[in-house]
Amino acid sequence: MLMKGKKGLIVGLANNKSIAYGIAKACADQGADIAYTYLNDALKKRVEPIAKELGSNKVYKLDVSDEDDMSSIATKVADDFGTIDFVVHSVAFAPKEALSEPFMKTTKAAFQVAMDVSVYSFIDLINRLEDVLSADASILTLSYLGGPKYIVNYNVMGVAKAALESTVRYMAVDLGKKGQRVNAISAGPIRTLAAAGIGDFKQILNWNECNAPLRRNVTIEQVGNSAMYLLSDLASGVTGEIHYVDSGYNIMGMAAADKSAEGKAVLVWDQRD
Repeated sequence: MLMKGKKGLIVGLANNKSIAYGIAKACADQGADIAYTYLNDALKKRVEPIAKELGSNKVYKLDVSDEDDMSSIATKVADDFGTIDFVVHSVAFAPKEALSEPFMKTTKAAFQVAMDVSVYSFIDLINRLEDVLSADASILTLSYLGGPKYIVNYNVMGVAKAALESTVRYMAVDLGKKGQRVNAISAGPIRTLAAAGIGDFKQILNWNECNAPLRRNVTIEQVGNSAMYLLSDLASGVTGEIHYVDSGYNIMGMAAADKSAEGKAVLVWDQRD
């Protein structure tokens, strides 16, 4: 079992449809002992049964915007594990209006919230956990193609993901001196709670499916398996990478199109329900 003897923390698990769940299950199935966090009491009711399903009774409250929660997380981890071998950061947020209004109308307050929760929390979390990370710990966060490229309706979250990807590279250098690794997975679109806030998401799914080389969307299980690889010793020589798990969509430079009866190009997207 690839993760047998490994201990880890997964931050941001929301439900059993989330990417974090796919990662948790892949790691647990390979023998990892994992602690989980929940944002609030409403989510606690979802996370505790998932932790139990995956063989864990270690569940902590962690709101990355709450100083009390952040200042106590390392102590909780130390009490249960001593040290941990991996951390998964699956946290992102932007106010609803910052995703529905044009990007140029993003307010300073909304911009700051998106950057604080989606980017700085990653840096802050790993700093807080510094003393409980093993010498060869593997650290992973989640990104999306809307960081390096324009994606419709992604708006300020795209800017946040771009900053997050840059953060991965800078952290990889700082932590690489200790022997620790930092990577990100850029997953294709998946129907998750987080994706529900993106406008026209069904069309994004259809577009990805039509234009990706594999002609399909990815699943949380596929993302989970790739994450498990990056967190395991199999990836001991990999750091600072943004690993795409999107059926190859990120390589495409032109949309797929067929000819209409009149001989005009018709986007495949327009031919789907």
